[in-house]
Amino acid sequence: MAKKEKKPIHHVQMTDGKRQFIQQLLQEYDIESAQDIQDALKDLLGETIKEMMESEMDNHLGYERSERVDRTEYNNYRNGTKPKKVNSSYGSFTIDVPQDRELTYEPQIVKKHQKDIQ
Repeated sequence: MAKKEKKPIHHVQMTDGKRQFIQQLLQEYDIESAQDIQDALKDLLGETIKEMMESEMDNHLGYERSERVDRTEYNNYRNGTKPKKVNSSYGSFTIDVPQDRELTYEPQIVKKHQKDIQ
């Protein structure tokens, strides 16, 4: 019978930057339990995905959200957001997916019709 391969252990290197981030996290979310940590991470995951999608939209349209542009140069522009429920290892939550007027934006971080981001 073959031996079962052991999964490698992931060792986290603690840096000053990580330590400062953890301290900010503890203060911002008033963490007192393991559930509080999971809730904070779920919130951070959702906000990170949102920021990444906004950056994708900036790249897609060719200009940033608050940037003034000549409407004759750009035909397509932002058209609000659409809620999307996704499932992660931290549980289910809703993200706001940015929309463009011509419906040509194809999100890459969480693709269309993708529900599971585990």
